[in-house]
Amino acid sequence: MESLLDKIAHCVEEGKINRSSPYPPEMKDQDGADELTQWAVKQGISPDDILQNGFIRAMDKVGKKFSEHKIFVPQMLMSAKAMSVAMEHLKPFFQSGETKRRGVFIIGTVTGDLHEIGKNLAAMMIEGSGWEVINLGKDVRKEKFVQAVHKHPDCVVGLSALLTTTMIHMADTIRALKEEFPQLRIIIGGAPVNQEFCDNAGADFYAADPQAAVVYLKQLS
Repeated sequence: MESLLDKIAHCVEEGKINRSSPYPPEMKDQDGADELTQWAVKQGISPDDILQNGFIRAMDKVGKKFSEHKIFVPQMLMSAKAMSVAMEHLKPFFQSGETKRRGVFIIGTVTGDLHEIGKNLAAMMIEGSGWEVINLGKDVRKEKFVQAVHKHPDCVVGLSALLTTTMIHMADTIRALKEEFPQLRIIIGGAPVNQEFCDNAGADFYAADPQAAVVYLKQLS
């Protein structure tokens, strides 16, 4: 059982999605995270074990390597994609309540901003660390964030912006959320965002990269 989980973790870490995936070249024609996770479920390995000792273990390594500049965004995206595809085999267990998530994380790019790569990468990394992620997409109005939190009152919210011109909308969204939900935890990130803006806008945490958000969320769960 342990060797199968090791293989799943290795595939996620290396970004090997499935057997037909050409990346990485040295793993050509080998089973990927998709097939191995499906086999692990059929073998009766618990979804919790697969999540903790397969996905989360691998994504922790990926996040650490990214923070140390040993890998870059393309490699990180491949790992996140491998994990995301394999995660489909565990979703029925989450939906039935047999396997618990650490919490609900709602994420979106704020009004007027159409950029999604960084936000989607963060979403996949956070899902890989054990959270249920609700991705609201891009150009998300503050009212939509408020509605989503009403449906999931114990959630954590992540706001993303890539344009300096949309930072004002991020601040407006934070204000609206905090007025409605004073205890809500809000994480912000994106190229123009920094700690000073975070402090002034009233957010709870500034994530310089996806791994920083993952580490912060671990402290909450």
